Amino acid sequence: MNTTFSLAVHGMTCASCVRRVEKALAQVPGVEQASVNLATERATVVAETTLLPALAQAITQAGYEVGQQTLTLAIEGMTCASCVGRVERSLKAVPGVLAASVNLATNQARVEWLDGADMAALLAAVTQAGYTARPVGTLQDEQALHQRARERETWELVAGLVLCAPLVLPMLGDLVGKHWMLSAGWQWVLATPVQFWLGARFYKAGWHALRAGTGNMDLLVALGTTAAYGLSLGLWWREPDAMPHLYFESAAVVITLVRLGKWLESRAKQRTVAALRALQALRPATARVERQGLVLELASGDVVRDDVVLVRPGERIPVDGLVLEGLSQVDESMITGESLPVAREPGDAVIGGAINGDGLLRLRATAVGTASQLSQIVAQVESAQARKAPIQQQVDKVAAVFVPVVLLIALLTFLGWGIAGHDWVDATIHAVSVLVIACPCALGLATPAALMVGTGLAARMGILVRDAQALETLREVKVMALDKTGTLTQGQPRLAHCEPVPGESRDCVLRAAAALQTGSSHPLAKAVLNAAQAAHLQVPETQDAKAVPGRGVQGKVAGTLMALGSDRWRAELNADNAHWAAQAKGWQAQGHSVAWLMHQAPGSGAWQVTGVLAFADIAKPEAPQALAQLHALGVRTVLVSGDNAGAAQAVAQALGLDEVHAEVLPGDKARVVAALRQGLPAHAKVAMVGDGINDAPALAAADVGLAMGTGTDVAMQTAGVTLLRGDLRLLPQAIELSVAVTRKIRQNLFWAFAYNVVGIPLAAAGALSPMLAGGAMALSSVCVIGNALLLGRWRPAGAPPEHTKVHQ
Repeated sequence: MNTTFSLAVHGMTCASCVRRVEKALAQVPGVEQASVNLATERATVVAETTLLPALAQAITQAGYEVGQQTLTLAIEGMTCASCVGRVERSLKAVPGVLAASVNLATNQARVEWLDGADMAALLAAVTQAGYTARPVGTLQDEQALHQRARERETWELVAGLVLCAPLVLPMLGDLVGKHWMLSAGWQWVLATPVQFWLGARFYKAGWHALRAGTGNMDLLVALGTTAAYGLSLGLWWREPDAMPHLYFESAAVVITLVRLGKWLESRAKQRTVAALRALQALRPATARVERQGLVLELASGDVVRDDVVLVRPGERIPVDGLVLEGLSQVDESMITGESLPVAREPGDAVIGGAINGDGLLRLRATAVGTASQLSQIVAQVESAQARKAPIQQQVDKVAAVFVPVVLLIALLTFLGWGIAGHDWVDATIHAVSVLVIACPCALGLATPAALMVGTGLAARMGILVRDAQALETLREVKVMALDKTGTLTQGQPRLAHCEPVPGESRDCVLRAAAALQTGSSHPLAKAVLNAAQAAHLQVPETQDAKAVPGRGVQGKVAGTLMALGSDRWRAELNADNAHWAAQAKGWQAQGHSVAWLMHQAPGSGAWQVTGVLAFADIAKPEAPQALAQLHALGVRTVLVSGDNAGAAQAVAQALGLDEVHAEVLPGDKARVVAALRQGLPAHAKVAMVGDGINDAPALAAADVGLAMGTGTDVAMQTAGVTLLRGDLRLLPQAIELSVAVTRKIRQNLFWAFAYNVVGIPLAAAGALSPMLAGGAMALSSVCVIGNALLLGRWRPAGAPPEHTKVHQ
């Protein structure tokens, strides 16, 4: 059936272009009618929606571009990698969809499609696949929805734990020699709501997997717990007056434990929303805009390109722009990672989200909305944030084969015993024994148990693990990219040099500079004051002190008018710098910030240089040891910084890094990380270490991102791992921990499958009663958890032993 729809066509300039596009569309077989409007740059086509790809190709071949758009959908109901694949296949099958990528960590799908395709078809495709989809709303709306979902899941989990407690109590009593009995009726009353209320999600997801012809962990949970529950009902029905061994507690505990894992996973996923919220919070809600001679206070989203915006001292800059009037120092550290404020004057560009210093700026908006640099960083973090856990993918693949194999074995067991002349009730018990021992409790606990112990151990070491994939991936890291400012360096400027001109002393220069900076919160002022305090200098009072925007500060020190500021200000005051000119250029080439101390000569009023000060960001003391340990582990270290080449090269040479990428813009850091993957073996991974918002896209784009705990919240929420103390020596320790945790996960998976490999044939042969099968299933879980707990005794190589605390 033909449908009327429109396509955006870009690149048309005249009537001949219109005719060319109309002709190209009309030649596509199946097109009933095609007309093009030059004013709206849209083509109206009457045809089947299945022809959308052919129509787009025809427009492209005619020399024009077809409009495309990206849509983000929130997907509900996904639980594993097989769910992701099912949703992706359904979306890609919708006419007009060019690409679809589903993110399990955020439960979202990003769809690239032709402008003019049917959104209802996208939602219907997801629904048909067995899931629920909706367009993503505002960040506040999504946060409210997730909050309500978390509250519901929490209450359901608490209810499951309360209902399971009486069921588990008799088992615990047996361990201490107490024989507490719970009647079959009470066991049924407690287990039934867990089975069919808390376990409803597993039945639903398992049913969708069956409809798609695949298997997953949800299907295993549904089958195993249903088998245990159904067997308990059967045994109770056969011997209502006796106290047969029932398996209600096994089914209820398995469901509750798996729901606990899902609850923990859901909490980790919500950090994505927190990261995006922290990013967007950098842009102020309002902006002062000049329009028709009036200054209006508008919402930042209402500012349009070429608007004239006023930014007062201390305010955040609302949009990317070009300075028209004013001189100021702008703190761009939250965006660019540059630790030192930068001078901005007419003609200079400023970044939205940066903090204006001490001058009033009048600027013209050059990029607003999604075109701004901050919005592009948000988009990169949103699209590249999460990855799929490799080991869990392997478990899901095995589960897809394991489920039909177990069902087949159970069916063959039932038929074999029955056909061989045995009682069909016994045949049923043997078949159910197969399903009971195959219940995936140990398989489901193998990975999360090791990860829970590993992440707890990491936290005690000062390593915060945000998601399991990061901890798993670290062991394969062969290239580690590191930011400079705040990561390898202290992130705070220090006074590196204070040189007087001949005839002056260093203490006099430092004392006068500190006097001028007294009361200032500028980072360079703090560096001067700290240096004066360390030298135990008595700082005199300053009279008539005032800041000169874009220049520096001046005032009277001991009756002499003095000034401390930039080289540009020194040139404007015509103060001769011949004595220290070469040295100052050398310091600047090394990435130092240089300030000139000047005084006004009595009588002549001429300005003369008193001394020169250079400020540097010093490397962290533990950095050389940490980098040496990384090299010993076979990791290549790469510096990726937005700072100038001189500063980056100086730090790299001092610390022994293998490669340097300097003057890299925030949006380009992710591309540098992608380029570092080129030429690596398939199993080798790239890690990124950073501390600022400018590092967020690279942290998200890397195979694993590590944030310094001393950095911004956005970096920590975006990265998979956070070093709480900001100690670089935790980097090699995190890699060693990853190796230990992965080894433990593999051991757990081996034991989980070993019990099934041995137990299922015994159950099929009738050597295991359902009670023994349930005991073996429980024993497999105990074995897996016990093996995971042994990980708590692990210590990194060279780490000092923990000392026992003595309480006074």
